Amino acid sequence: MFTPFTPYNTGFSHLEAAYSPSLTPLPSSLRPQCPARERLYLWTPTTSRSPKDAQGNRLPLSQAEVEKIRDTMVHAFADSTRETYGSGLLVFHVFCDSKSIPEDQRAPASRILISSFITEMAGHYSGKTVSNYVHGVRAWHILHGVPWSLGGDIEIDTLFKAAISLTPSSSKKPKRDPYTISLIITIRENLNLSSPLDAAVFACLTTTFFTCARVGEFTVPRLDAFNPTLHIKPSDISKTHDRQGLEMTNFRIPRTKTSVEGEDVFWARQLGPADPQEALSNHIRVNEPSQDGALFAYRHKNSLRPLTKTCFLKKLAIATKATGHRPVQGHGIRVGGTLEYLLRNVPFDVVKVKGRWASDAFLAYLRRHAQVLAPYMQASPELHEEFLCYTLPPVR
Repeated sequence: MFTPFTPYNTGFSHLEAAYSPSLTPLPSSLRPQCPARERLYLWTPTTSRSPKDAQGNRLPLSQAEVEKIRDTMVHAFADSTRETYGSGLLVFHVFCDSKSIPEDQRAPASRILISSFITEMAGHYSGKTVSNYVHGVRAWHILHGVPWSLGGDIEIDTLFKAAISLTPSSSKKPKRDPYTISLIITIRENLNLSSPLDAAVFACLTTTFFTCARVGEFTVPRLDAFNPTLHIKPSDISKTHDRQGLEMTNFRIPRTKTSVEGEDVFWARQLGPADPQEALSNHIRVNEPSQDGALFAYRHKNSLRPLTKTCFLKKLAIATKATGHRPVQGHGIRVGGTLEYLLRNVPFDVVKVKGRWASDAFLAYLRRHAQVLAPYMQASPELHEEFLCYTLPPVR
């Protein structure tokens, strides 16, 4: 019987990775044991892309040319997306094994199979996880050239809504508390900024906060994962000045979650011990990172080690606990930076552009934090106009 189980993080640096005892697929040559991030590519359906057109006529393409389509397409998915989709693919095949679904009926997957898959997961996983796992199966189909005809299917879409309603309380994430400048200063007091790791962590924290960036944009997922074409380096930093001579430090992130062409984020020097300029200067002085290496690499024994997201958040959690505060999630850094600028009365549209927020996510934070809303809830009607134009739906 299929037993829903949330897979653990499978960020291994070698090919093979152990399965959880409660989530182990039946042995198959189609599904070699490998980390989650590799399953989308390495796990193959019984049928895949062929050098034939829609009428069944064979085109003069070699097998290598056909496979190159898959090899190219896999780069459309970020590492974190491949990992999530790979976890969903594992759950899908364990489900199929438990129901004795033949291999040739797993791809292309029928509506009844996917509907049953969603039904089994609903009530055990969050609605978002259910959706991600089904999209993982969809991506697997597309990558290997197997038809997927369930896009916009009413039954599937209705089941997705049901899965959201049935999300168990254990899967509902608590509200993400934001980092604040006072918390950052308190954390600083519990770090040794002459220590290579602590210097890198504090510089990364202040830069991520004041650029309103995602943690994953300034860290790497694994020690062996640094790629100069994907991850930020000291050589990606530049200085710019406006007409009044005000200086900004610009960071060119080679590739982000939303842009394969990269994006620019920036900060200006701040007053006080949370100043990102001083933190970055200290990090460079202590660690001397290579110009073409990871920006927040730190000295470890006789080499430089890139700062991983796990190491970064773990160090922050330890420092935060030492202050007597409850550890704050990593996304709270970006949220905190956003709220800090809003509380400084920086216009909503400017903060939205600076933080590269999608409309829905940005509005959710505006509505949630009373500190931001307070000035616009007063008796003076002229204060309401700017806020209402961002939070009220447009007239249709």
